[in-house]
Amino acid sequence: MPVARPEPQEPRVIAHLDLDCFYVQVEQRRNPALRGQPTAVVQYNDWKGGGLIAVSYEARKFGVKRSMRGDDAKNACPGINLVQVPVSRDKADLNVYRSAGSEVVAILSTKGKCERASIDEVYLDLTDAAKEMLLESPPEMSESIFEEATKSNILDLPSDASDREENVKTWLCRADADYQDKLLACGAIIVAQLRVKVLEETQFTCSAGIAHNKMLAKLVSGMHKPAQQTVVPSSSVQDFLASLPVKKMKQLGGKLGSSLQDDLGVETVGDLLGFTEENKSTMETWLWKTARGLSGEEVEDRLLPKSHGCGKTFPGPKALKNNSSVKSWLDKLCEELSERIQSDLSCNKRVAQTLTLHARALKENECNSLKKFPSKSCPLRYGTGKIQEDAMKLFESGLHDFWGSRNTGWSITSLSVTASKIFDIPSGTNSILRYIKSPSSSATSAILDSSSTPELTFGDNKLRRTPAHEEHCEPSSKKEDCDNSNVAKQCSAIEEKHVSKKLPRVQGSGSILKFLSQSQSACREKRNFDGLICSNQGSVTAFLRFYILIIAYCNQCEVFIACQIFTILGHASTSGASDAEQLGKNDSNTAEGRSAGSTWMLNVEDIDPAVVGELPLEIQREIQGWIHPSKQTSTKKRGSTISSYFSPSRR
Repeated sequence: MPVARPEPQEPRVIAHLDLDCFYVQVEQRRNPALRGQPTAVVQYNDWKGGGLIAVSYEARKFGVKRSMRGDDAKNACPGINLVQVPVSRDKADLNVYRSAGSEVVAILSTKGKCERASIDEVYLDLTDAAKEMLLESPPEMSESIFEEATKSNILDLPSDASDREENVKTWLCRADADYQDKLLACGAIIVAQLRVKVLEETQFTCSAGIAHNKMLAKLVSGMHKPAQQTVVPSSSVQDFLASLPVKKMKQLGGKLGSSLQDDLGVETVGDLLGFTEENKSTMETWLWKTARGLSGEEVEDRLLPKSHGCGKTFPGPKALKNNSSVKSWLDKLCEELSERIQSDLSCNKRVAQTLTLHARALKENECNSLKKFPSKSCPLRYGTGKIQEDAMKLFESGLHDFWGSRNTGWSITSLSVTASKIFDIPSGTNSILRYIKSPSSSATSAILDSSSTPELTFGDNKLRRTPAHEEHCEPSSKKEDCDNSNVAKQCSAIEEKHVSKKLPRVQGSGSILKFLSQSQSACREKRNFDGLICSNQGSVTAFLRFYILIIAYCNQCEVFIACQIFTILGHASTSGASDAEQLGKNDSNTAEGRSAGSTWMLNVEDIDPAVVGELPLEIQREIQGWIHPSKQTSTKKRGSTISSYFSPSRR
């Protein structure tokens, strides 16, 4: 249900920019011979030539519309050029259009808060930029006005006058204008400059609306297409909205708008002015403000999408009617989704939490059934195979709710999978390679090779790690040691651990000596942590494992470091393990030899002094003591241990 948001105290300058027939422009840039020619982009299938998703203005003159099929478009305009959307995994691949849209967003975001609303739409909050212009170089004081700005459409001014550009220039440069209109004038000039810059750098034209809120800016951005902009002064809002059909308003185009028309007889926004201000419900408050052009919705500072989705429709005879066909398509959709979220993780350092499956289904002999196929969600686990597995389980769960235990008599006409609840990895994290002076080539390649990327599961504010290279951890109640004679010379299978998404900073002092070998007696002991007994080999690996424990529990840095550290852990431990294995071979008949391969050891030379400062203060002092020992330094610290960093429930 729409909710009215409080209006800001200060006037704002908001712009909505919409790229003109964007898909066609992308194809015209790829093939300049299409410029000026009737062109349409078609999402091809073998039924009547596919569906049109974008139509050039040259083709629109012949009556070609986006709702047409390809064959119908050819009948209406025999000379039309139909360009097929790229295909991947037997479905449309929109990556080329997404990338082109990102080029435009990168330019527009240089002037203010930028919200990418869709693949070809952007909201801008230009309030600060407009105030700066008004303070430093107000339009009325300028000798000349940016030429493109003089072509603006001002709702207060007639648009068909012969001297329109001169009238617009006069409006922009009014010395007696109120503060709100002066800000809008500056905003109009800034938007005109941005549109020209977009055209010069990307070859794309766009139309724009400039107003004091998002709602009005969106309403007018498409009034004068293509390649034009429209400004909404506050004085013109009431007249503009009075005759506007109510279904043109955001959130009133569907059932709510139909209900207003059918139940209350509301046809235009002006009809909503009859609502009184007293005793308003939440809905009435929103309608009352909407009728007066008031909206407090803010521009979100978001350049990246809020979710990733992949879908496919199966109309008519192409409907899916058994589990095997559904699984085949789900696997393709999940493969694409996995690629996109992995790319988002690598390029933007963002992680998705929730996997959702949507479907549309029909029951045989019940084509008009009102029961919908329920959407299902679960925590998202990174890795193509895991996403495919979870998506199929979600489908089976939804099918059971929709059709009971029967496995026949249904058909699926649409499938989609979505990754949502995306959040940024905490700032200030760095590649784990910084913590190793001379990383081995194998460790480096582990980070670059996506196939070795560890899999993450985020859900219910928990992080579950399943590392690509695992070590064996047993409950501390077990006394037997891991068998070091296996193929990998390491123990396998790690017990799953859960780390809170929001970890409290625990105060206290501590030492890492409990985890490091300083004497033969310490070598013979197994180290206990959080109810687990862990065996490991290699000095570099020991330090890395210690570091991730400290950072994860004390500094709330859980995702990025963990993702990288477990990726290279197996490679880093290989070289360290060789010395321990050799020691075991030379003294295989002694307890010391058998335990040497499982001790936690630290080589001071493996510590990079440049990053010691990022550790907790108590640990910094201790490590500095190792690197630059004083004459009185004891070889063993006594007192508090690392367990003091954790709450009693974690010990």
